[in-house]
Amino acid sequence: MLLGESRAVVRPKLHRNFHNNAALKMSRQQDEQGVVLTAYTSNSEALPAVGCKEQAEFPGASRRTGQYNVQRGKAAGAALCSSSGKAPYQRCSSQDSLDEQAMVDYFREVEIIQRSGDAETQEDLQLKVADEGEQEEAWLMEAGLATLFDESASDGEDGIVLLSTLTRTQAAAVERRVETLKQTLRKRNKPYSVPDVREIFKPSPASQSKDEAGSTERSGSNKQEVEGLGNGVGPGAPGGGADAETDINLEVSFSEQALIYKEGLKVTQPQNEADDRLPDFKVSQDKTGQTRVGDLSAEDMKKVRRLVLIEMSALFDTCGIEVKAHKALKVKVRESGLFGVSLSTLLEQDQRRIPGTKVPLILQHLISHIEEQGLDTEGVLRIPGAATRVKAVCHELEHKFYEGVFPWESLKQHDVASLLKLFIRELPYPLLTVEYFNAFVSVLKLPTKKQQLQALNLLVLLLPEPNRDTLKALMEFFQRVIDHKDRNKMTLNNVAVVMAPNIFMCKGFRSKISEQQEFAMATGTANIVRLLIRYQNLLWTIPKFILNQVRKQNMENQRKMNRDRAVKKLLKKMAYDRERASNKQESNAEAEGGFIRVQAPQFSMVSMAVQLTEDLKASDVLTRFLSQERTLSVKREDLCLYEMGGNIKERCLDEETYIKALLELNPSAEWVIKSVQH
Repeated sequence: MLLGESRAVVRPKLHRNFHNNAALKMSRQQDEQGVVLTAYTSNSEALPAVGCKEQAEFPGASRRTGQYNVQRGKAAGAALCSSSGKAPYQRCSSQDSLDEQAMVDYFREVEIIQRSGDAETQEDLQLKVADEGEQEEAWLMEAGLATLFDESASDGEDGIVLLSTLTRTQAAAVERRVETLKQTLRKRNKPYSVPDVREIFKPSPASQSKDEAGSTERSGSNKQEVEGLGNGVGPGAPGGGADAETDINLEVSFSEQALIYKEGLKVTQPQNEADDRLPDFKVSQDKTGQTRVGDLSAEDMKKVRRLVLIEMSALFDTCGIEVKAHKALKVKVRESGLFGVSLSTLLEQDQRRIPGTKVPLILQHLISHIEEQGLDTEGVLRIPGAATRVKAVCHELEHKFYEGVFPWESLKQHDVASLLKLFIRELPYPLLTVEYFNAFVSVLKLPTKKQQLQALNLLVLLLPEPNRDTLKALMEFFQRVIDHKDRNKMTLNNVAVVMAPNIFMCKGFRSKISEQQEFAMATGTANIVRLLIRYQNLLWTIPKFILNQVRKQNMENQRKMNRDRAVKKLLKKMAYDRERASNKQESNAEAEGGFIRVQAPQFSMVSMAVQLTEDLKASDVLTRFLSQERTLSVKREDLCLYEMGGNIKERCLDEETYIKALLELNPSAEWVIKSVQH
């Protein structure tokens, strides 16, 4: 049963509450430029994951794209105000009707979902919070630190190395959970081997102090950036508004930045703004290149995920926000088909047909069909298809899609959009996962827009790969819809409001919240979708400070491996390593002499000497390679220069990476050109 099905009168109830319930009020705030901003606040207990402060931040549709909603605003206003005796509101230049219209669109979508009854036969997803101590134990296991409560855990050495790379806020997050687990076990009178938290980080206090000093120094040098966490972006701020730019610092731990903000920086919290008023966050150019999701080896990504979990928890801890994860419970799901099938099962089916598939083929086809024929369709994603027709098409797709005989040309655009939303809703587990569902909703409790984006960045990296890739495909598609807003009348706000209930409504969740909480949820979840769409290029980036911690772990692991000479199995490998190290020294000698040696074994090229200059970029190396290998049929966009070995397993380089700067960070790296799969 989907959220929205159990109460047949959800929309009228909520709309009456909108005007009559004393718990819901309209608050207006006049900024310096005379623009009236409105927000909804509640006197009742707010949804635990969305505070009143954050509820007040969600804007309505953009003022410059309000023309399309004039007639809809009148009709919806009549429905909203019929029980209150107030005159129907009309579209105007103030922000009042924009926010009201956003709510109408949201609950209209809820009602459409309710009427569709598309999950009647599916089992409810029962969301349960882990018992006391159980959550901390699961967290430590996921972070690769099971050895802290279980001496027999297999990640002992890796855990010790991981601990040695943590920042002060990350270490505090680990200490907090270890101490909580120890207290819980003590209450239960159970034997335990959890170490004293003071002993956990004892082996490397010097290195940790050094890291903290470095972080503090970097943070201090970027004080202006930290001070811009929450100001300079409001319509009344100097240089604010549509042209405002705010730097995102990826070199210093997000939780460390939050601690600096908390310890003394007082800034004015800006109001959320319409489509054209969101701040233009930017990442300062890094000569060692940006690292995107998919650029690293699976082994290094495993380290990234553990560090990101600790960092995400540290960020929420620093801001005083408690996030309780739900337990991952198994439900009965279909083992084949298209709708109501888990992402992992779908991808297994699809990869048997097309190896390397990362996004379900059915979703790719639905997106492609809309992009080819429906991006200019007015109200695409908002206007529903005919329910009976959508149901019939869904049934036909189940039988004909993989056979390649489905008549795509006969589909109507609004039906295709409804099928896309149906696919998302019928996933047996939420796209944002059960485990991190509360964390996503809690993002808006963070005090600044920058911290909210940093938390979303970490949460995106925590998602399982199928969920992360599917979410990215959707966000890219939504942006392309928005790019055609002059014709389809779907702005960033419109798309976010319509898609939020489809993304955040997981089965079994509705019974857990009140109607007032659902109203608060509407504004919060729509705002989260808005941020995911607008800042997707930033959110799918691996922060440099995380990558640097991975490099430290790899270097420490190499040192430990080299010191462990007593193990026979390593003797042969050590001989190979010495030979390889000798070759690297020759390569480094070449680098010191002004050259690097690039290999491309995939294309039968032994090596290529490239002159090393201050301005040499990865793109220059690829250009040189293609100029020498003119017989190759491979396209330029299918090639990537990889940094391999040294303190990283494998990393596909951003074409703007400066090779000399990266060589200073990883002197033992080798350079290899390989083809990449898009």
